Amino acid sequence: MSRTRVIVWMLATAVACAAMPAVAQEPATPLLHPLFQDHAVLQRDQPIPVWGHAATGTPVSVAFARQTVTTRADAGGQWHATLKPIPAGGPHDMTVRAGQATQIVHDVQMGDVWLCSGQSNMELPVWRALDADSEIASATHPTIRLFTVPKAAAVTPQSTFPAPTAWKPASPAAVRDFSAACFYFARELQKTVNVPMGLIQAAWGGSRIEAWTSADALRTQGGMDPALDLLALYASNPAAATAGWGEVWQQWWSKRDGARQGDTPWQPGTDNTAWHTAPAALGAWERWGEPALAAYNGMVWYRTQVTLTAAQAAQGARLALGAIDETDMTWVNGVAVGSQYGAGEARRYTLPAGLLNAGENTVVINVLDTYGEGGLSGPAAAHAVELDDGTRIVLDAPWHYRVAPGAQAPPLAPWHAATGLSTLYNGMIAPLGGYGLRGMLWYQGESNTADGAAYANRLRSLRDDWRSRFGARMPLLVVQLAGYGQPPQAPVESGWAQVREAQRRVAAEDAHTGLAVAIDIGDAYDIHPPNKQELGRRLARVARHVVYGERALAPSGPTVRTASRAQGETRIAFDNVTGTLATTGANGPIGFELCDADARHCRYAEAVLEGRDVVLSCRDCLDCVDCVEPASGRHYSSGALRVRYCWADGPVCTLRDSSGAPAGPFDIPLTAAEVP
Repeated sequence: MSRTRVIVWMLATAVACAAMPAVAQEPATPLLHPLFQDHAVLQRDQPIPVWGHAATGTPVSVAFARQTVTTRADAGGQWHATLKPIPAGGPHDMTVRAGQATQIVHDVQMGDVWLCSGQSNMELPVWRALDADSEIASATHPTIRLFTVPKAAAVTPQSTFPAPTAWKPASPAAVRDFSAACFYFARELQKTVNVPMGLIQAAWGGSRIEAWTSADALRTQGGMDPALDLLALYASNPAAATAGWGEVWQQWWSKRDGARQGDTPWQPGTDNTAWHTAPAALGAWERWGEPALAAYNGMVWYRTQVTLTAAQAAQGARLALGAIDETDMTWVNGVAVGSQYGAGEARRYTLPAGLLNAGENTVVINVLDTYGEGGLSGPAAAHAVELDDGTRIVLDAPWHYRVAPGAQAPPLAPWHAATGLSTLYNGMIAPLGGYGLRGMLWYQGESNTADGAAYANRLRSLRDDWRSRFGARMPLLVVQLAGYGQPPQAPVESGWAQVREAQRRVAAEDAHTGLAVAIDIGDAYDIHPPNKQELGRRLARVARHVVYGERALAPSGPTVRTASRAQGETRIAFDNVTGTLATTGANGPIGFELCDADARHCRYAEAVLEGRDVVLSCRDCLDCVDCVEPASGRHYSSGALRVRYCWADGPVCTLRDSSGAPAGPFDIPLTAAEVP
């Protein structure tokens, strides 16, 4: 080749190389927060917050849907940007550049994003719902995208997730393990709101509402500061916090109903007469063959000993326990060393220096079980003291047990995963940052039925707390607890009914909150009713009314307006009635009660329908201004001052309207001139 031709070839090559686009260099650590991945859905028609991580001080550019915004990573490497609102549609690509690093996210849709949260009835997957095989086989909905927040509890707010995550278009494989209530809601809603739907599932079975609420919001409710202070201490000094919680727990034990002076089962050398030898295999106490434990839910104490040499006792050590169902409080040599909630989860507690003795050491565990089988798993080899030198000393001495009967439940440590304070907010809500949402779905309350009277304030606090993160008027759609348990033969008090009433009142007081009634689609024998398809339809109906402004569509069946008494007649008026009121299975609706002022005395009332009103009568509701209870001598007034409807864990409720939508449970005062 001539010299001239070589020069021409070199110039052509240089020009060609200069014209070639630079190959994007994928960063070792993603620039975008894990919420922003392939197949994501971003909230349409709102400013779009985007954030992530880059080297300190690095300029960052975000290009999306013909927009480009720039920002810079702060001293901690965090960056945030906001894109202008974009209408529904897609797919779009998002390109983020920081220095030489580039990350591209594909197939991003603009649509409506929903956060679906709560406990097991929100977590219940499609494969456990009705007609699961058929539903899964037909679940191909490419414009419905699913995102599952990994289960994580934390004592301080987290910025990201502890495990890999992904957005997945709805397909048989993706839908199978996703929330049935959430998926069926979106599928139904798309029939009238034809935009992509992004569903974020953040749910944990058995969780209490306090676990989903931030520590700051919990402090405003009052009464939780000591526990929250220990939670804050736990983040830096778990041993000190655990010891402090042990004192709280022990004080509760000494002051509980039926407490005996000097009864300290956690202390070594306590009276052995009340203890019995446990089966060597341990396991669920319902299987021990003891009649008193065959169906027992409550607390059982366990105790054993382990012998150590002086050299062993001087080492750092941990107490390893096999699976426990469901909550434990554990002591070694009379010192609290750990407490954890988790059905069937193993425990591992670090033992403070100087706690172990040369010779005999006592291990005491209080196990609380509230549902199904409970106890300390076996065999003995599952439990051991683990030393720093690698030695594992099995707790193979006989275990002894003592039943602790009583209706009172012990306090739960504030760092417990599902039953603690702010733990799930920190681990599963805080990592969502300020991701754009269209609304929030909440199905929870079963775990708070033991304290139903406090639930209204708890729910208001959670609502306001989450709105401070996701938007001041963010819609909240609440599922009222479904029926569970056998119908009562006479009026009863019910923590489940108290939670339902709290849900009703909180929804009624706020224009951006809606209530989906589910009392009639429960299951007397299953706390997890499988008919999540109908629940999804009802949630979609509430969303159409509350979120999308279809005011002509009643949100969720008849809702009580007033209860009044005049001219010897008790009349209840209803709103949101489609057509007229109707009933099923009887000439008139059942489940109505007339009660005195504090609902200490209630009687079932006969009811008849008059258009959109229900009229009550009660032969047994005697009016008495100053009655005396024969047994206690307590004075009370038996005149009807309140009306309750469907007031039980699992009541029979038959009042509907012409569309078939049910009226939900309620408890309201009578108003009028002629109140006895």
